[in-house]
Amino acid sequence: MNAPYNDLKPEEFAQAAADAIADAQARGFREAATVLANAGLCGVCAQEDAGGLALGIEFALPIATEAGRLRLQWPLLETILIAKALGDSPLAAELAGGQRVATWALQGSLQDGFAGHARYARDCDWVLVANGQGGGALLEVASVEIQDDPALDPEHPQSWLTLAGAKVLAEVDASTFAALGRDSEILIAGFVNGAAEGALAATAAYMSTRVQFGRPLSAKQAVRHLLARMRLVQEASNASIQRVLRTDEDGRVRSTGPALANALANAAFVLEKSIHLHGGMGFTWEVPLHYALREVRKFDAAFGSGSLARQAGLDFIQSV
Repeated sequence: MNAPYNDLKPEEFAQAAADAIADAQARGFREAATVLANAGLCGVCAQEDAGGLALGIEFALPIATEAGRLRLQWPLLETILIAKALGDSPLAAELAGGQRVATWALQGSLQDGFAGHARYARDCDWVLVANGQGGGALLEVASVEIQDDPALDPEHPQSWLTLAGAKVLAEVDASTFAALGRDSEILIAGFVNGAAEGALAATAAYMSTRVQFGRPLSAKQAVRHLLARMRLVQEASNASIQRVLRTDEDGRVRSTGPALANALANAAFVLEKSIHLHGGMGFTWEVPLHYALREVRKFDAAFGSGSLARQAGLDFIQSV
């Protein structure tokens, strides 16, 4: 990273990201790519030779959090990570510049011949899949067969990909792919925690303005207790995400699994309670909290619907 970037702070990226994401939300898929790329979001971690800023994952985290808070329906997390993984390749430059958009299939592999849980695959140019040998392969979406899975989100379904005859554009080695996996868990945790933050803010505002029997709902003790608990778990997630960015007391890299498991569970809790406190209106298009809940549930399903928490518990037991 060059000297001009040395004084940058990750938290300073949140407001700039929010403005660009809000602009992108009102545009079509390809126009959104241009807006986000021009704001430097797609290439925040990409190498400078590829037109990026070459910043660490801690600078992408507030961008992911804002994307979750504003319920961005676009594969920004995946594009950031894949642009980083491709190094100084011309393919990375196309992602950083917004000419191309990429997504990531979180299950399956090229070796298996199928992959799944890829967000917005039909609209993307490329998809990253595991190659089955520890590394990854970037495939051309036009060369794979796509089957939508609308079970969790009929409007923006997950995609299952049949990879027979898939065109490989680039290979990602095992060490880079492993580092990419760790970074992805941090950004996904930030994204779902941002979704919880947005829902909590909307709910607190609604409770303070919705009046029943001459008093706002926020004056009721039961409502205050629930809002306090929602804030507690959301802040716990935020603390665990920030903690995993730093090494432990022995200088070792911390595991991201527990932080992601915690963020997924807490975000689902906050969103479900937010919808409840809105009187169920969170399922309407006027109060679109259901979009955020769908994204949280899709990510949870991609990691095995609770398997992260079970694995974290098993790892702890075996470490004792």
